Amino acid sequence: MKKATRKRVARTTGAKATPKTTPKSAPRSAPKSYPPVPAEGPLIGAHMSVAGGPVTGIERALAVRARALQIFTKNANQWKGKPISDEEATAFRAAWTASGLAPVVAHDSYLINLASPVGSLREQSVEALADELLRCEVLGIAFLVAHPGAHVGSGVLEGCDRAAESIDEARALAPAASVILLLETVAGQGTTLGRKFEELARMRSGVARRDLVQFCFDTCHVHAAGYDLTTDQGYEETFREFDAILGLESLRVFHVNDSKNERGSHVDRHEHIGKGKIGVEAFARLMRDPRFAAVPKLLETPKGADGVVMDRRNLALLRRLAEEPQGGSDKRRRGVQ
Repeated sequence: MKKATRKRVARTTGAKATPKTTPKSAPRSAPKSYPPVPAEGPLIGAHMSVAGGPVTGIERALAVRARALQIFTKNANQWKGKPISDEEATAFRAAWTASGLAPVVAHDSYLINLASPVGSLREQSVEALADELLRCEVLGIAFLVAHPGAHVGSGVLEGCDRAAESIDEARALAPAASVILLLETVAGQGTTLGRKFEELARMRSGVARRDLVQFCFDTCHVHAAGYDLTTDQGYEETFREFDAILGLESLRVFHVNDSKNERGSHVDRHEHIGKGKIGVEAFARLMRDPRFAAVPKLLETPKGADGVVMDRRNLALLRRLAEEPQGGSDKRRRGVQ
């Protein structure tokens, strides 16, 4: 890949990993119109919009009583984002501290393809990933979720190796040692990489800083890729395999989404918890699994018209599932009420 300059990356977040100060209105104060985050209970939350500035993601999380949060740090469907000013970064950190939210996770742009065999697209993707890492560093976010990309016919092994090389090149532009990249499991549509745990393992094995590459487990994607979460035996076998290949200690975030499609469909269509083909019992197992009590579980389910009610319902169901004894009641089988 043609050598990219750090200056180009740095300008998208300000100067050299510290955001450039630009004239702004007075920083927003920490949100005060919502009750504080629950001090106890499962570590659950949702992906929230940051339309209006990064602080608004905190406000929206508080509105649904979340304990964890995922955001985009820029428009996910554009290559370039507005620089994060000093004022915005300071306001975000202050609001986060005041909110009581535990982890805040970022998700990178949907345009990035680290495995692309097309040199110009891969170069653009590397620079975009470097920018995403710097934006997380500026905001104090420790985890950046990323889709590995697609090999576009060049082959799985070559694609995995190319993705690893791209990660190293992005780190050369933006070391961001405080930010861990979380490669996400994928449904396996087309030539996308990460449908098998072995593919994710190959990517991690190819990077220079393996300690800075860990994983995000999306329940809808894993189901669509063909792994079984719907039965007791299938659930245990899936996580046994994950542990043997990637290590459960490297599973840092769950995306908790039901699926509109059958297992093995390779179609990525999220559904409300308990309303899809995975079913409420699988989420009951996950919510009661002590191995994952400290791993944040984040919704990426349809928002509905107001962006609040459906998140509240899904989160309320997850809380009930976490609290119910093994076996639960038959009522929960109906999912979101």
